[in-house]
Amino acid sequence: MEPSKRLLAVEESQTLVMTKKARELAATGVKVINLSIGEPDFDTPDHIKKAAIEAMDQGFTHYPPVTGYPDLRQAIADKFRTQNQLEYTADQVVVSCGAKHSIMNVIMALINPGDEVIIPAPYWVSYPEMVKLAEGVPVFLRSDISTDYKFRIEDLERTLNRRSKLFLFSSPCNPSGSVFSSDELHEIARVLAKHPDILVISDEIYEHLQYGQSHTSIGRFPELKDRVITVNGLSKAFAMTGWRIGYIGAPTWVAKACEKLQGQFTSGANSIAQRAAITAISGSLDETKRMCEIFEQRRELLFKGLMDIPGFVPNHPKGAFYIFPDVHTYFGKSYGDYTINNAGDLCIYLLSEAHVSVVSGAAFGNPECIRVSYAASAEDLTEALEKMKAALAKLS
Repeated sequence: MEPSKRLLAVEESQTLVMTKKARELAATGVKVINLSIGEPDFDTPDHIKKAAIEAMDQGFTHYPPVTGYPDLRQAIADKFRTQNQLEYTADQVVVSCGAKHSIMNVIMALINPGDEVIIPAPYWVSYPEMVKLAEGVPVFLRSDISTDYKFRIEDLERTLNRRSKLFLFSSPCNPSGSVFSSDELHEIARVLAKHPDILVISDEIYEHLQYGQSHTSIGRFPELKDRVITVNGLSKAFAMTGWRIGYIGAPTWVAKACEKLQGQFTSGANSIAQRAAITAISGSLDETKRMCEIFEQRRELLFKGLMDIPGFVPNHPKGAFYIFPDVHTYFGKSYGDYTINNAGDLCIYLLSEAHVSVVSGAAFGNPECIRVSYAASAEDLTEALEKMKAALAKLS
């Protein structure tokens, strides 16, 4: 007896694997500094929690509409228009159980066996596995730290073909924190516009966590009118990871397809969280801006600390809350019973020897790197850097 071939073809999320290992080690009494998880360490703002309590008191405890409450979908459409210059109507919005669920809905609704989905690397760990579940074919655009982890436009032009169905990317990017500028996005849009049968999934979950620049949505460019599915959610910008609310703005036919699919999988997202989401999306961004300022301070602390570790070559990200250093110079080194053959070995070594949890870049399509999250306190980041540096100094 074994699971389906469809499931056996899918890899387990390495971010969740490392988080699990960190928790197991911590359960033995060891202090572990977890820099492997993509979760803000802030609590949900009080005014949003209060809205959830009021929703329960008002009786919002029954099945909601599959696509979300109408007033929430209207609030999202208003947000798209005012913050992103995107014209989606409320009927083109579908609310789901997190942005991950939203992306999975779109892929399952659009991809047929053999369809190609173009994914720039580094990529979020779940993208290619979602495509595999839909029996599609992930096709990667490679990049490295020399280009700030941004693919070359000529590689995109060369990769597009009649089997290409979707272009799936995030900006700001998880895991690199790289951000495509408005000019870069416009150039990508002009290339994709030459291929009228390809659709775009733009994952913008980190849009409010950018440093020194404003966000641009690729869907605002007229070249891609009616071909962009914009994905977002509340987890990162509002510290609402456990509330599980994500959403899309999409062409009407795509939104209807996602509604049909979601109606058979989950039905509507959590009713109470949806009511709180209205407050989050329609209210002030002051708390979000405060979190962003703290993340920027932590970015500088972590970047300087990683620069001080011999053999680490960190990027200087413009968004999200990760740094993605190239660590390949440690491959082939050893200490005691440990031999570092790859980034995965290095992550296990750092967890065992330094009690710091990070994630191998192989999970994100760049095996020469590791992902280090700075969604942790300045004190924890400082301690983690000291322990990592000491553990790495033992390798020879």
